[in-house]
Amino acid sequence: MAESIELERLVERFIDYLQGSRGYAVHTLTQYRRQLGVITQALASQGLQQWSELTARAVEGLVVSWRRQEVGIPSIHQRLAALRSFCDYLGERGELQHNPAKLVQAPKQGRRLPKNMDVDGVAHLLDEEPDDELGIRDRSMFELIYSAGLRVSELVSLNLSDIPTGRLATHELRVTGKGGKTRIVPYGAEAGLWLKLWIATRKNWPQTEPEALFLSQRGRRLSVRSVQLRLKQWALRRGISDNLHPHKLRHSFASHMLESSGDLRAVQELLGHANLSTTQVYTHLDFQHLAGVYDNAHPRAKKKP
Repeated sequence: MAESIELERLVERFIDYLQGSRGYAVHTLTQYRRQLGVITQALASQGLQQWSELTARAVEGLVVSWRRQEVGIPSIHQRLAALRSFCDYLGERGELQHNPAKLVQAPKQGRRLPKNMDVDGVAHLLDEEPDDELGIRDRSMFELIYSAGLRVSELVSLNLSDIPTGRLATHELRVTGKGGKTRIVPYGAEAGLWLKLWIATRKNWPQTEPEALFLSQRGRRLSVRSVQLRLKQWALRRGISDNLHPHKLRHSFASHMLESSGDLRAVQELLGHANLSTTQVYTHLDFQHLAGVYDNAHPRAKKKP
């Protein structure tokens, strides 16, 4: 099609610009060419002859047609991003008066909820009596993640000073979360027992970074990746073949707390979420609990005698 050839001519100029002036990698250039090729063919089939004719309505039409074709939302985001960059290029060269692609919002992608473990599953995972110092450290970490709902990044950033001696008895922990915000969270008796055992044990370990609560065998602060690998190995030893991630323990903590208490704001504080909406997406209540809350609370839920 003549229209397609004319449209593709400027796309190739854009690719040459990205390669020559911007130094983009071959893989990135291939992605741009692929995404813009799909867009060019679609616009040409709709009768577009010059890029200067491109409108926001035409871009919206592309998005609608992609949704009807069941194109994945991540792919739509990639196509729109490529088109916006290309239109910026055309605008700098006087081919477009404005960028119509920037007026079109990409469809939002639904957030997938991580699966949680049930209470019995967590108990089966954690209830192992370690027979060495490494096992004591590991169980202490996993108990603390589940008991306090910690992010793994928060766990490895803990220092001994975050568990003042006076607070060992009260089971309080100072946590530094996202954005450097600190919060005080409680943890349970079981986590407290293993934390106390670990603090006594770590005195025998090398002290390369003595302020860190959880150390590697070389005495350095434990990394996020190390905790992930240790939990995976622990789970396999317990007969759990699922690729268990520390975040699953945090999500299980949130789910179990909500199912028992129904106090969304309290769980928000415990998790360190800035917005309640984050907690609502991150956690879920089982239907029986929701139904029970409704039956007990709503004035018209109960049948009249």
